[in-house]
Amino acid sequence: MTMTTQRPTRPASLTDDFLRSLVARVPSSSGATWKLTEVYTGDVLVELPQSTPGDIVAAYDAARRAQREWAAWPLRKRLAVFRRAHTLLIDNAHTTADLIQAESGKNRRMAIEETCDPPMVMSHYLKRARKLLAPVKRGGPVPVVSTSTEIRQPKGVVGIIAPWNFPFATGLSDAIPALMAGNGIVLKPDNKTALSPLYGISLLEQAGLPKGLFQVVCGEGPDVGPTLIDNANYVMFTGSTATGRFVGERAGQNLIGCCLELGGKNPMIVLPDADVDEVVQGALFGVFGNTGQICMHIERIYLPDSLYETFRDKFVAAAEALTIGATYDFGPELGSLVSVDHRDRVASHVEDAVARGATVLTGGKPRPDLGPAFYEPTVLEGVTKEMLAGSCETFGPVVALHRYADVDEAVALANDTDYGLNASVWGTDLKAAAAVARRIESGNVNVNDSLAAAYAAKGTPSGGVKQSGVGVRHGDQGLLKYTDVQNLAVLKKQVMGARPGQDYEAYVKQMLTSLKLMRKTRIR
Repeated sequence: MTMTTQRPTRPASLTDDFLRSLVARVPSSSGATWKLTEVYTGDVLVELPQSTPGDIVAAYDAARRAQREWAAWPLRKRLAVFRRAHTLLIDNAHTTADLIQAESGKNRRMAIEETCDPPMVMSHYLKRARKLLAPVKRGGPVPVVSTSTEIRQPKGVVGIIAPWNFPFATGLSDAIPALMAGNGIVLKPDNKTALSPLYGISLLEQAGLPKGLFQVVCGEGPDVGPTLIDNANYVMFTGSTATGRFVGERAGQNLIGCCLELGGKNPMIVLPDADVDEVVQGALFGVFGNTGQICMHIERIYLPDSLYETFRDKFVAAAEALTIGATYDFGPELGSLVSVDHRDRVASHVEDAVARGATVLTGGKPRPDLGPAFYEPTVLEGVTKEMLAGSCETFGPVVALHRYADVDEAVALANDTDYGLNASVWGTDLKAAAAVARRIESGNVNVNDSLAAAYAAKGTPSGGVKQSGVGVRHGDQGLLKYTDVQNLAVLKKQVMGARPGQDYEAYVKQMLTSLKLMRKTRIR
């Protein structure tokens, strides 16, 4: 694989004054800070303020004050903010990408693609929000003289806990439909990756979002998470299954809703009629995109005996040809892992697999010569479920190749996991491939793509099953989940009961006759 070993030059946009201005909005009454570093070098970028529980309560109070005014705005006025923000986010995409790369270490392509997600979400809901939030009038229990209207009300202030792997996308994209629906936001980004969402919020405010409506608090999860959940009206969480269980339990104790997108051990099934060259190219992104740090990335590839050796040899050669390095240009195809701790976790999965009998076909080593947290693209074979790499989410540039004898075995192997977030099926017979896809226990399944086709389809709900989550983002549900439903019923005339002087037996006879008539005439 091609390596870029020179020390990266930090982009001119990332001045000390600019970075300090971003973190200045994070409340910290204690004065405590956290050293936010440039992943490529380990150099400190800025001291990130750390919020206390009291700071979080104050942030919710401020967001609620702003939310009451925001919810009273006409919907068209709220949506106008996002039309302006759409342009600002696109026009400033390169500055955003500079921040994303510096704080997360990902390569330039992935950083730019991440900046595209919030505008895509905005564009979708700008088209759908009016219909989704409009009152829906329906018939009541008695035709003509009664009505029932479904009214969508904002929940209040939504707490969002965003992960480090896509900090800008999750920090903003999950907030956009909530804001459109009239809610306020308190966001907790990961300490490592707080800069890009802070910048995105500043752009939203330039577009006219009221100041105070979108709050940001920072701190380690155990220190700030409970207070964040306890003060929210709804919680959106993206992260590990273990933490998701805690978030769900805490939300349940508070009798509030939550949406949880959690981990995955995502499979790819290659059918015997697949075009191997196309699969190799698709698998490169599915496995190594964002250096494997994508919830929906592929960690298991199942291949028919007839294609195994051909695919293995071509895929290993393609992985070895990838360029990896620390630069702020579009040269490297792979960047760094997010931290040294995470690099060590990924390495421990590979080391455990090798110790238990797996074979490293390529990669398998940290690359401190490139930067503190770099790890080589790694392909394994001989991985079993007894190994960490065979059962747990590795979340790095590591994939295991497996053989199967027939499609039924491939589906059984793909489903042999506690997770169900994403899957991929490849074949030239699209009908047959789709039939296989429907058999996989997963919230998202892509045919002839690894993950982007499903996730980028903003009109269709995206979520996990089994231990991969509860609820969805995107689609109509991705906005409606941030609302409560008020059922406004109107009775124009007092007819729901016996008339004066009418005995109840006669009333019941009339009521039952009316029910039969309503069914025959399809009156509701």
